[in-house]
Amino acid sequence: MERISWQEFNAVEMRVGKIISVEEFPEARNPSFWVHVDFGKNIGVKKSSVAIRNLYQLQELMGRLIVAVTNFPPKQIATHRSEVLILAAVNADGSMKLLQPDGEVELGARIG
Repeated sequence: MERISWQEFNAVEMRVGKIISVEEFPEARNPSFWVHVDFGKNIGVKKSSVAIRNLYQLQELMGRLIVAVTNFPPKQIATHRSEVLILAAVNADGSMKLLQPDGEVELGARIG
């Protein structure tokens, strides 16, 4: 495992957001959803592709709090431009569970 410095860790902005819309994203290479995530008034709404269509139902994601990296550069994924990276814990078998806070917190709250 490669170690990073505290300075490198602090450079990564992980924030809490709330999924406010979800749709199928059939153009993506992996089974994905296209989501809009509200990070509160300071950051606003950001869009992202999330490759979890075979793990979650569309209805399960609406209104869900998530954790995302908000300061990566945008990435083109098929026909869409993804603005944030939604984080998940990945098991050895490739299955995943989205990271989320333990309770209600402010939208845009920084993880640290």
